Amino acid sequence: MCNRLSAPAFACLIAILAAIGVFGGNHAHAAPLASDRIAVTVSGQGPDVVLIPGLASSGAVWDDTVKQLSGRYRVHVVQVAGFAGAPVAGNAEGPVLEPLVEAVDGYIKSARLKSPAVIGHSMGGLTGLMLARRHPEALGRLMIVDSLPFYAVLFSPAATVETVRPQAVAMRDSMTTMSPETFAAQQAMTMPRLVKSPEGLKSALAWSKASSQSVVARAFHDVLTTDMRGELAAVKTPTTMLYPYDPVMGAPQATIDQTYAGAYAPLAGVRLERVDGALHFIMLDQPAAFAAAVERFLK
Repeated sequence: MCNRLSAPAFACLIAILAAIGVFGGNHAHAAPLASDRIAVTVSGQGPDVVLIPGLASSGAVWDDTVKQLSGRYRVHVVQVAGFAGAPVAGNAEGPVLEPLVEAVDGYIKSARLKSPAVIGHSMGGLTGLMLARRHPEALGRLMIVDSLPFYAVLFSPAATVETVRPQAVAMRDSMTTMSPETFAAQQAMTMPRLVKSPEGLKSALAWSKASSQSVVARAFHDVLTTDMRGELAAVKTPTTMLYPYDPVMGAPQATIDQTYAGAYAPLAGVRLERVDGALHFIMLDQPAAFAAAVERFLK
């Protein structure tokens, strides 16, 4: 059973479970890659910023951020193969999350980016955290947007990778074999738990429906069976953790605050910032507040 902490990350998990539940910009160009796990589009000039979207999301989730930054920064938007209608390519089988971390690291190194700032949403935030732990030389700073170091604690505070693995495998298999019609219908019912903005909801739902169920299923399995809690103390990358709150979550603000503070307590120096009036897709629900948080992060 899930615990009663109605954190937005919990809402994200519920939506994914129930579902189972390019961007524009001036002078943008596709970057050459050594991996077929991702595609990257580059805009602007200046210090490097890498943007990683979440599970079943398009790189277009960062459109406003690209517009905000590309006049002063060189912005690299990652698109995960198999998400939001992107070709499945190298994600046709096997794990997704670990290869994604290595693909982003490979891109940063092959493009010779110098200590880029990395911003990751949801699964993209977990990817950034894993990158900071495994390849600390690859990035200069990290912003995690509504993600947790171990999602399975939302099933039970006592969860471990081994105890959750059978459930994760069953969920993966269920997602993979579900009919496209059922997948789409359940997404339509559950995505409003993740996005308040009507226009943002329309976009996020379209991205989700266009995603490969197999890639989403395997990526979700990877996320659920990845536990970074014991590695947080070893992460030295300066980190900002951005999380949302809205009364519709059904939990007191203090409970939400404690959920995230507790989850990231072992990460020395982490800066936690709450954005009110938003659900999981903070950048879509509160674009001005999100833009201001990005500016503070990049200073």
